[in-house]
Amino acid sequence: MRLLLVEDEIEIQNFLRRSLEEAGYQIEAASDGKTAERLAVESPFDILIVDLGLPDQDGMGLILHLRHLGVSAPVLILSARRSVDDRVLGLEQGGDDYLTKPFALAELLARLRNLLKRNSPTIGEATRLRVLDLELDLLRREATRGGQVLQLTRQEFILLEYLCRNAGRVVTRSMILDKVWGMRIQPDTNVVDVHIYRLRGKVDGAGQQPLIRTMRGVGYVLKDR
Repeated sequence: MRLLLVEDEIEIQNFLRRSLEEAGYQIEAASDGKTAERLAVESPFDILIVDLGLPDQDGMGLILHLRHLGVSAPVLILSARRSVDDRVLGLEQGGDDYLTKPFALAELLARLRNLLKRNSPTIGEATRLRVLDLELDLLRREATRGGQVLQLTRQEFILLEYLCRNAGRVVTRSMILDKVWGMRIQPDTNVVDVHIYRLRGKVDGAGQQPLIRTMRGVGYVLKDR
């Protein structure tokens, strides 16, 4: 597995390089955003670790720019920023998981394995999901309804994929936070409701038959009747 490590603190970078190589990863490292962008565009990586506090630009801006350039490899954000708002923003800007400093190496390795597993369909696994006229192409990471492409953010696509995989079953906010965001945050956060609201506007808009239903006091369900 090829991994791009973007970390400007040399001690942490060297520690992670040694540890990740011992875990079987092939490592390319960058200490600034410009170098990271060049490496990420020149050759494909299976996964990226990106620190947010880079010397030449904010790591969130780098992630967003890489997404616009077509870099689709999962990104684990590594940062000393610990607030819920920072974590949510990082995930909305194209990150797939968020780990705060200081961190345990065992947890970092576990999160990398989880991201790789989540983003690599196993042999025989369907690469398309369909509910009524809503279709998700898991390889292209593209969603369409009635043949029209839906302009979804990365996090909205992941949320819609989770709802489709559980079509007909009610999923709670806690389940969504755990499975979609890959972490547990304050149960009273409204991040799920905000994303559902935006997603519903794109999936169920323009007079379409509603698919995303709210089960008051319980959670949400995606169903065609």
